[in-house]
Amino acid sequence: MRTIVSRLIHSRTSISKLNAITIAKNGRYLCTDSNKVDEPFKAEEAETINTPPPPTEKLLVLGGNGFVGSHICREALDRGLSVASLSRSGRSSLHDSWANNVTWHQGNLLSTDSWKEALNGVTAVISCVGGFGSKSYMYKINGTANINAVRAASEQGVKRFVYISAADFGVANFLLQGYYEGKRATEAEILTRFPYGGVVLRPGFIYGTRSVGSMKIPLGAIGSPMEMILQHAGPLNRIPLVGPLFTPPVNVTAVANVAVRAATDPVFPPGIIDVHGIQRYNQHKSK
Repeated sequence: MRTIVSRLIHSRTSISKLNAITIAKNGRYLCTDSNKVDEPFKAEEAETINTPPPPTEKLLVLGGNGFVGSHICREALDRGLSVASLSRSGRSSLHDSWANNVTWHQGNLLSTDSWKEALNGVTAVISCVGGFGSKSYMYKINGTANINAVRAASEQGVKRFVYISAADFGVANFLLQGYYEGKRATEAEILTRFPYGGVVLRPGFIYGTRSVGSMKIPLGAIGSPMEMILQHAGPLNRIPLVGPLFTPPVNVTAVANVAVRAATDPVFPPGIIDVHGIQRYNQHKSK
């Protein structure tokens, strides 16, 4: 009896070894021992899937050839984004090398048909459009033109819209009614049409190196010291009428950084961000 059992065990062991050898020859060794790790498939037999690369964010900057807009374009390019700009004059007069990497469109926001094609493939819009003049002109440029852009972007399916607005300055709001009424109307349109992706930045005086032709104007010589002083003057901001005049200036690079982040970060909270919020977000730069 022992002899029969011994032969059966020997027979099963031989069959198991034979099966293991056969499987190994096929290029796959399946291990039944839980304490051992199976040999992986051969590289040449592994099935590969051609997955497309992640889509590139395409940013359209309205007024991208201006002081703030040009800094936003440069910041976006530094982040590896595809950048386009739309303005009435088209290409920037700047001769910096980064300008060659921007797609420049010419168009008038008051005439949607002249620029709507610039929205093709755009995932986010940042508007820096604004201007001064008569009351009606200021409302048209700061309000109507931007509202046209907000509506067109919404209809085109753009995900996020960021607007460079302006902080309240007390008495200045009354003296520049068309300017502020236009900006506040644009803000309302953005928050209505982009409830989850609309961001309004309200900086005060924006300083930095401004290029006028071939001349560089270092506004930082004035703005930087003022920012250092006024950013700690919080209680003064609450003084009736004149309080807003103590709103601290902000560096244009900070505005550009926060604007691009707001346009591309899906978890960036929608809503209105004042100058103090801009400073805080700039200090905590996204990775």
